[in-house]
Amino acid sequence: MDEIEVFNKMSEIAETPHFSMVFGDESEQSRKIAEHKAWLQSIRRERPGTNVPYKVGIYIRYFNQTRYDNYLSYHKKQFADTVALCPKWELVDFYIDEGATAPNMETAPEWCRLLNDAYEGKVDLLITQKVSNVSKKMYEVTLCARLLATQKHPVGIYFISEDIFTLASYYQEDMKDSFFLPGPGWKLLPDSDDEMR
Repeated sequence: MDEIEVFNKMSEIAETPHFSMVFGDESEQSRKIAEHKAWLQSIRRERPGTNVPYKVGIYIRYFNQTRYDNYLSYHKKQFADTVALCPKWELVDFYIDEGATAPNMETAPEWCRLLNDAYEGKVDLLITQKVSNVSKKMYEVTLCARLLATQKHPVGIYFISEDIFTLASYYQEDMKDSFFLPGPGWKLLPDSDDEMR
């Protein structure tokens, strides 16, 4: 018997181990996913109401990948024209960060300025094209949405492409979950690495 025949004979005897990436009951997990998808299809999508007075901040993640020189101006005009159709809405400002990829929040100065304006009460509705404009880390987006929703005057974010409005009634329970919010012993870290932490 040559080596190949011996290997084939041994393969028939020994069972190959099965590696499963499923945790728990696969049918239960599949059922829950199917139920959630069905629920998402059944709900009536909520968007910011045009009859509600909002102070609007528009966030744009801009990367000129088009052949048009005035693309940013055109994009801003589209947003301004749409906000103008809502007589109770006031356009506060455009907040524009440049870059081709999804940012980290700490490297997006205009997003940070928008958040500061929201916390100071200057803006109560943030509008942006898509979730990935804000951050590549979903937990950052979730934390921001929760922190903004828990303000004395709740602040919402509307993501146009995904049609997500963070102050929609079906998100209210999630937005009030305080698990990720700072506790009573929470302290700010110093701005400088040189200072003791």
